[in-house]
Amino acid sequence: MTTEQILALSLVTGMMAMFVWGRFRYDLVAVGTLLLGVAAGVVPAKDMFSGFSDDITIIVGSALIVSAAIARTGIMEHAARRYLPQSLNMRAQLAVLIGSVALLSAFVKNIGALAIMLPIALQFAKRSNVPPSVFLMPMSFASLLGGLITLVGTSPNIVVSRVREELTGQPFAMLDYAPVGLLLTGAGLVFMVGFSWLVPRRTRVDLSAKEAIEIKDYLVEAKVPANAAAEGMTIAKLLELAGEEVTILSILRGGSLQIRPLPDATLEPGDVLLIEGPAESIDRLVVDAGLDLTGQRGLAPSDTSEAVINLEAIVESHSGLVGATAETIRLFHTHSVNLLAVSRRNQRLGQKLGSVRFRAGDILMLQGSETGLAVLVRDMGLLPLAERKMLLGSVRRAIVPVAILLAAMLATSLGLVPVAVAFFAAAAAMALFRVLPLREFYTSVDAPILIMLAALIPVSESLQATRTTDLLAKWLSAAGVGLPAYGAIALVMVTAMAVTPFLNNAATVLVVAPIAARFAEGLGYRPEAFLMAVAIGAGCDFLTPIGHQCNMLVMGPGGYRFGDYMRLGLPLSLLVIVVGVPALVYFWQS
Repeated sequence: MTTEQILALSLVTGMMAMFVWGRFRYDLVAVGTLLLGVAAGVVPAKDMFSGFSDDITIIVGSALIVSAAIARTGIMEHAARRYLPQSLNMRAQLAVLIGSVALLSAFVKNIGALAIMLPIALQFAKRSNVPPSVFLMPMSFASLLGGLITLVGTSPNIVVSRVREELTGQPFAMLDYAPVGLLLTGAGLVFMVGFSWLVPRRTRVDLSAKEAIEIKDYLVEAKVPANAAAEGMTIAKLLELAGEEVTILSILRGGSLQIRPLPDATLEPGDVLLIEGPAESIDRLVVDAGLDLTGQRGLAPSDTSEAVINLEAIVESHSGLVGATAETIRLFHTHSVNLLAVSRRNQRLGQKLGSVRFRAGDILMLQGSETGLAVLVRDMGLLPLAERKMLLGSVRRAIVPVAILLAAMLATSLGLVPVAVAFFAAAAAMALFRVLPLREFYTSVDAPILIMLAALIPVSESLQATRTTDLLAKWLSAAGVGLPAYGAIALVMVTAMAVTPFLNNAATVLVVAPIAARFAEGLGYRPEAFLMAVAIGAGCDFLTPIGHQCNMLVMGPGGYRFGDYMRLGLPLSLLVIVVGVPALVYFWQS
């Protein structure tokens, strides 16, 4: 070994040890490793920041934005409530999520499939009162398994097909991967459901104080418009849409007649409902029943040059709102701000929203432009709870973001543009069409994850630049002499699994596949099973978060540590080897 090879191997080994130790945050470890690599001369200074423009970094950052935009529409939550039983237990929910991701991943890029299902997983976690980490890591692994089923499921399959064409003149067909891929996917899904206790339960440690504040009961005033879903609906049926957390306090009919909200009371067009409950539950009720918030009036065209956002604010003791009502101060007319809801601690508010007399400590949900809200907060002495993603009454155009995502996935599936270009364009379109407010646009990007990824890319490339990978390949060939078919295939698969955390999976195939083909030829075997073993090993990085963008995508939302992936990933990798090697021998070597 040369000095450069020793340094490169030592650098990567030390970095992995620090990750597993977990004493320092992962982005700091990655940045420190990059600096050491530059100081040691292993990473050229001119390539130090190349990771920030790498496709993988762009894909992960863009996918986080696209996923946040889809989540904001509420369409996935609506679909989950409509088509999935509400009584599913945690394991049944996990089975639905990972099965859906695996199926989608067989036909579209696995990062796209995971981005689609991520909002539903977060909703399931909230509904079941479990951390999102219970679902997200298995979903990432399921997306990798599902990609093994077809030619277009994952990049390693496509690259391996090209290598076979160069060697034999015939590429792999679309469904050549299916027999082994379906077997591995089925076994992996059953394993992850049956051994779900292996998944670490983590909560994000970087929650802001605003996210930690839980406001349970808001008072909202909503009207039943003509031809709404709620027209002719009984109160009992209406409450089924939001669950037991929501209470209908009163029904106002004809402007003055007050009707008791008995379970069999039937709603008519024009009825005004006084609703109390958590903001998100009320939001579901308003959206699904087609209600109009009476406090939500259209803003003037001059006010809509800025994004319209919702803001929660506390009425402080010295506030000019104390003792006043929204009607007496003409809140909308003087400030162009809508009052959507009011919450008062330990007290039920039974009157109309506009006539609630504000007290110190009341929490108001306000809607307006950022400038208008800032002026109101300053002039009226309010304490803002900024950037809480409360969607109550906000306009959510589901068709636009879903169309953007589908267009991006279609473009990548047809090979019209690279994945990075498609997802970056999709993220830009979300901003262009104002699907996601710019404030949320930037907060949805998980900076520590992207910093770690960008720092690690030039470090991992140093293994290739110093020809350390070539040296490892020679050791592989020497170790495999005299092995039977199943042993040689297992050795190739394990090698690909070991290399892919340090290279992207396509690069792993490019490095290992030719070696595997020559290895098979030297042993007198056909190359197909060995090439597929490379594709499976490169596509199944379950041991670290850094080998595949899907693992990176869930690391932040799941609150995972670096070493968490091995708890579920190691036995799953062993399962892939135990099931995959005999399957390859049976289908391709017999």
